[in-house]
Amino acid sequence: MSQQPTPLQLKLANQILSHARSSGWQNGHHLTEDSLQPVLGASRTPIRAAMAHLAEAGVLEHRPNKGFFLRNLSFQKESPEGEAEPGEDEAATYLAIAMDRLNHRLPDVVSENELIRRYDLSRARLRHILARMASEGWVERRQGRGWEFQPLIDTLDAYRENYRFRQMMEPTAMRSPEFAPDIARLRSLRDQQTFVLEEGYERLGQIELFEINSSFHEGIAAMSGNRFFVQTLARLNQLRRLMEYGRPLDRERVRRVCLEHLGIIELLMAGDRTGAADRMQLHLTDAALEKAPMMSGLQPS
Repeated sequence: MSQQPTPLQLKLANQILSHARSSGWQNGHHLTEDSLQPVLGASRTPIRAAMAHLAEAGVLEHRPNKGFFLRNLSFQKESPEGEAEPGEDEAATYLAIAMDRLNHRLPDVVSENELIRRYDLSRARLRHILARMASEGWVERRQGRGWEFQPLIDTLDAYRENYRFRQMMEPTAMRSPEFAPDIARLRSLRDQQTFVLEEGYERLGQIELFEINSSFHEGIAAMSGNRFFVQTLARLNQLRRLMEYGRPLDRERVRRVCLEHLGIIELLMAGDRTGAADRMQLHLTDAALEKAPMMSGLQPS
């Protein structure tokens, strides 16, 4: 890939990186389009393009006639200006912008120059961060100049309504006649949750843990065979993203959630869709009750 990656390719590249870290993959791990399809829910062509982008960045190695292999998750590419390209410092800046927006320290519309001055960034790095935010659906480029932040769940009432809706929607999707467990995807989700339970909960950051949680719920919804379930849940996850970033990170709670996720996965793999749907209902109800005190600083609608 010699041209700039598309928003979809950038989103898939970020998802591949998160999946690699959250699955504990080591250098030399072989990545294939077939193995990533159940995880990413995308076709082979954009996945291949996303891996090519990561190979150009030095994260993956492309071996002719063999495919892509993990090279270095912490690799930092040099930009034309001699500045390090996206790495851990970029994640910190991304999170800083997210928190400033959540706490209303940034206006609805901002210019690139304002953001460059505020966060001491190069224009190339800022545009990389903005492209990621745009792919996640919480900022859009204006037709004229500047960028506009999109409406999000940022009040306590909206947060509660989000969970009430999910308590109705997700179990219903699992109970629908069209729901068909995808064993390959379930195994991938199980491996990811197991890694987080055993060691990932100690070292993964808020952003990666949010992506893993979203991947679990969206992966289950994708088995419903109903595009509206999947699209609606993905949008809800976009809307609550900044709120989840802003709450305190309880790593022991992360382990408890993984255990609940694994219980749902095992029921689905055993063919007990009704039991799995009941367990999902309880999981979402408990999550809403447990998270409510953490969001007490938010304003009601």
